[in-house]
Amino acid sequence: MDVFEKIGDTIVQVGKDVTQKAKDVSGIAKLKLDIRSKEELVKEQYMEIGKIYYKRNKGKEVPEQAQFDQIEEAMEEIERMKLQILELKKARMCPSCGAQVHDTAEFCSACGAKLSVVAEEAVDEETKAAEESGKDESFDS
Repeated sequence: MDVFEKIGDTIVQVGKDVTQKAKDVSGIAKLKLDIRSKEELVKEQYMEIGKIYYKRNKGKEVPEQAQFDQIEEAMEEIERMKLQILELKKARMCPSCGAQVHDTAEFCSACGAKLSVVAEEAVDEETKAAEESGKDESFDS
């Protein structure tokens, strides 16, 4: 029976070893997750400090002027792309509250503010284009 006891002891010991390894792996995974969380917190704080520094020094001469210029260019490009999205949606932003409204709306559906009618400008442009194409046709006669 010594053989069976030794096998039993070995199985018990292997089971304990596997259990300990599982606990270690779990502990390592938890620590890595905690590290990643703290690193993200640090990154967010760096970004917040950067925003504060940027706002305080915008328009001033700073050693980081190249980065400031890149930020300005990116912000201008973002605004341009947002306007493109609005054009594709046939919408615009309410100047009073910033809500998105249809481009022919006379009043904002969110705050009720009177909107200048952009649709009239579009009609004027279409009329001019039609008149110009009519002039071109008269020269062909």
